[in-house]
Amino acid sequence: MEKRRAYVLLWKWASSSSSFSSRTLSNHRTLFSRSSDSGSTFNRGRRFTSLSPYTQQQRQNFQQSHNILIDSRVLHQATSFLRSSTLQVRFYGSAPVERIPSFSEINSKDIGYFKSILGENNVIQDQDRLQPANTDWMHKYQGSSKLMLLPRSTEEVSHIMRYCNSRHLAIVPQGGNTGLVGGSVPVFDEVIVNMSQMNKIISFDKVSGILVCEAGCILENLESYTDNEGFVMPLDLGAKGSCQIGGNVSTNAGGLRLVRYGSLHGNVLGIEAVLADGTVMDMLGTLRKDNTGYDLKHLFIGSEGSLGIVTKVSLLTPPKLSATNVAFLACNDYLSCQKLLIEARRKLGEVLSAFEFLDSYAMNVVLNNLEGVRNPLPPAVHNFYVLIETTGSDESYDREKLETFLFRLMESGLILDGVVAQDINQVSSFWRIREGIPEALMKSGAVYKYDLSLPLEKMYDLVDEMRARLGHPVKVVGYGHLGDSNLHLNITSPKYDDDILAQIEPFVYEWTSKHRGSISAEHGIGLMKANKIYYSKSPEAVQLMVSIKKMMDPNGILNPYKVLPHSLSANN
Repeated sequence: MEKRRAYVLLWKWASSSSSFSSRTLSNHRTLFSRSSDSGSTFNRGRRFTSLSPYTQQQRQNFQQSHNILIDSRVLHQATSFLRSSTLQVRFYGSAPVERIPSFSEINSKDIGYFKSILGENNVIQDQDRLQPANTDWMHKYQGSSKLMLLPRSTEEVSHIMRYCNSRHLAIVPQGGNTGLVGGSVPVFDEVIVNMSQMNKIISFDKVSGILVCEAGCILENLESYTDNEGFVMPLDLGAKGSCQIGGNVSTNAGGLRLVRYGSLHGNVLGIEAVLADGTVMDMLGTLRKDNTGYDLKHLFIGSEGSLGIVTKVSLLTPPKLSATNVAFLACNDYLSCQKLLIEARRKLGEVLSAFEFLDSYAMNVVLNNLEGVRNPLPPAVHNFYVLIETTGSDESYDREKLETFLFRLMESGLILDGVVAQDINQVSSFWRIREGIPEALMKSGAVYKYDLSLPLEKMYDLVDEMRARLGHPVKVVGYGHLGDSNLHLNITSPKYDDDILAQIEPFVYEWTSKHRGSISAEHGIGLMKANKIYYSKSPEAVQLMVSIKKMMDPNGILNPYKVLPHSLSANN
């Protein structure tokens, strides 16, 4: 009842506050070996195995006058409690987001039209089915859409877009809804266009390894398909069981194999996309080389559905190599992790396929929150861990190369302990630790997540500074893709708290900007960072983005409130 009261009082406060109408706020030698439960170990005498003041004050006044505490989690959820389409303001963290008044609301005539082109079963109005589509994976962002459409073809997507553009109905494209920045869910009552029905593999060239498929194909299904054909997907994510390739492309997802295969800007050969006015852009090329004019597909890779809906993708998949080895290593400090990466690039360069790191805080949160996970290097928990994966074509040569590399670095003291997986089950258990960190964090309490690109030598300095800044009982966790300088900074506390958020932001963005990093390495901008984009991009660059958006989507119906600053989006 107290939370319900908070929701209702907050709605009254937001509705009566005229001050919000104009305000926007601007992560070679043979070694003696023995087997263990975790893999093989090697011996050498030891085992080698920010809130604005105005907003904060107003919130405090409201809490005092009504004798009730409203924390950030309540603010994230509060306005979704009332499903009235008349709601005009939503709160996400500290920044109010206003519904763009030029957008229309769904009526019965609209529903009738969509049923005529999609059929009754693909026009979803049932609240139980809408609820998960309205809510992001972290339950941080929640919209109030009353309609989800399930197109089965590019033609149907085109009809939807053309109609919505003529009616000024805002749209949010949605894939597997595994995003972490609020980019794939409505903010208000936008129509959800879910691509899950467009899940066909169109073609696969067994000579070139070029895959053409629809946007709704689940990444793990594509991985299984290419594996059976003797190839691998160049993209691997922890969310691969749910995420869809169209969403991966639209967010330029990075993942675990980027150090080996590069980003999707290099692996995507072509796309088909539908623009806001229904125009179908056929750029579904399958050529490695095509130097004719502007390469427009790159506008849609990473634009988060704000310029068009990706409906088909052609992707270059590399041949599957037979030999995979995984080592799980312990280091004393972050400097040792850096040196280990440098040595790995020099000595394992042609077979190195992943280089991940995690600190002791990340290890502890996994061991304490995930069932069945064991420490590969018991009994102690070390300061830092590194997971190295190599992939090559010669099992015995690659393994000997890796073991020789590890033995030399163990002798030098760069590695304190380590273990090499002996079979596929141990490979999976090592990867489970790294991939399970987000799940474990969700079970440990409230989580503030930041996905940053930073100069390698400075990357962990931010973790140390944030830890000193926040103190106890807040826990600061650092892990990520060390091979491509991508830090996942996660801050956990017993509950969401405005004071904690005010200490984190804007400090984390200012620190990143000061060191010429990126506030979004692979998760995208979405709603969470739309007003923060200036920390990574110049005003001139942002203005050019706005101009492109205005040209391609004059009515601004495609995924509004995302990617670009809210003030510029509203004005355009």
